[in-house]
Amino acid sequence: MNRREGSEGGILEARLRDAVRIAERKKRPHFVGFLDEREAALAKGLMRTLQFENYMLWGGFSGSERVVFGAFPEYMEPAETYFPVEAVTASYRKSDSLTHRDFLGALLHKGVERETLGDILVEEGRAVLFIRPEVSAFLLQQTEKIGRVGIRWQEGAWEPYPVAHSFEEHSAVVASPRLDCITSAAGGVSREKASEWIRAGLVSVNHVGILSLSAAVEEGDILSIRGKGRFVIDRLGPPTKKGRLGIAFRKYV
Repeated sequence: MNRREGSEGGILEARLRDAVRIAERKKRPHFVGFLDEREAALAKGLMRTLQFENYMLWGGFSGSERVVFGAFPEYMEPAETYFPVEAVTASYRKSDSLTHRDFLGALLHKGVERETLGDILVEEGRAVLFIRPEVSAFLLQQTEKIGRVGIRWQEGAWEPYPVAHSFEEHSAVVASPRLDCITSAAGGVSREKASEWIRAGLVSVNHVGILSLSAAVEEGDILSIRGKGRFVIDRLGPPTKKGRLGIAFRKYV
C-alpha cells in the first residue's frame, strides 16, 4: 500500500468508525459511500475487528461492485429499503456507442463526486446508473449529453439490467490451491514468476493484498494481478490421476 492509499484508508476507517458510533449512540442508521471493492473489503475487516455485526453493504442490485456501507442500531434489522441508493436510466440511440468510461468521465468533469456514483451498467441504447439521492436531480435536469451524444434521463430502471461484465472461460491443472500456483495459472507464467509478483505486492485476493505464496485460494475468490487483470475462481478440483488439481476460472474482459 502506498502513502496515498494509506492516507485514504485511514480517512475511510475513521468515517466507518463514526458510522458505527452514530448507530450505537444516536440509535439511527448511518451510511458511508459508495465504496469500491477494496474499500468494501476494508469495511468488512474493520467490522470484524470492532465485533460489530449489524451492518450491510448494498449497491442497488445483487452483485453490485460499488456499495454503500450502512451501520444500523441494534433494534433495526439492516435492509435494502433504508439505503440512500437510487437508480436512473439514460436512453440514447442504439447507433450511438457509449461506454462506462464515457459516462464516468463526463459526470466527474461536471463536478459529480465519485463517492456519489455506484455501478454504471451500459448496453446498446441504455445505461442504468446507481447513485446517491443528492445527485439525482442534477442528472435528471442538467445533464443532457454524454460527450456528443444526446441523453434522455428517467427515474428508476427496469430489469434485466445491462450486464456488468463479460468473461473469458479458462481451465488449467495446478499442483495445489496455493496462491503461487493459482496466480501462475491465471497469469500464464511460471510459478517462479508468479511468486515474484506476489512478493512485490501485485496480487490480491478478494481485493486484499496477499504476500504469502502458500495462502490458500478458495472457490468463489476474486484474484487480481496488477497489469494482468481480474479472475473469478469457479472450481478447484477434482484431483487428476497424477494427484494434481484441475481448476476452472474466468477472466474479466
